[in-house]
Amino acid sequence: MSTSSPAGPAPLAALALALVASLGACGDLHAPGSPTGTSPSPSGASSLSAPGASPYVEPGAGDGAPHHNENNAYRREGDMAPAHEKDARREADRIRPVLKRLWEEHTWDPASVRAALLRLGYEEERVSKGGKRLGGTLTVTGMLARWKDDGYVTPERTRVALRVHDDACVSAFVQKSNFEVRTNGPYPETGCFEPPYGH
Repeated sequence: MSTSSPAGPAPLAALALALVASLGACGDLHAPGSPTGTSPSPSGASSLSAPGASPYVEPGAGDGAPHHNENNAYRREGDMAPAHEKDARREADRIRPVLKRLWEEHTWDPASVRAALLRLGYEEERVSKGGKRLGGTLTVTGMLARWKDDGYVTPERTRVALRVHDDACVSAFVQKSNFEVRTNGPYPETGCFEPPYGH
């Protein structure tokens, strides 16, 4: 039979204090030779530090921001079949001189640009209310309004989109400062037009 007596409250309290003290020091850095076992901190500095950046970075994320590719998937154009890309370049070569002439004439309103491109034989693209394409390949619009200073403004500029194939487009613009014509695959949400930032 055992003759030992159960531990009293004093040894349990001492054990609890030792446990709390050791857990409280977890993760602290201690200066070597520090008599108290704690490291000195600059006056006013907090011993807590902000968490660092996420260690996860998607492959090919450019600036290294986590989820960059996922967040910008709507701005990624689709792939074009090589033969369709060749067709798109051919159409871009037809559109470029027309837009250059309009730009040199200081004419970049949608009605004038549309009329000039329809003379090349294109037909305006028609779309149902549900978004189904009904025919035609050419879309000519003004710019989208954007916030400037204290209100929305619509820049004097015309955007052009020509759907050459389901996977191949020509997109262009003409404005006071310049014009551009390029080929691209369609975007997931906006078709041939490049979507704006700030999705």
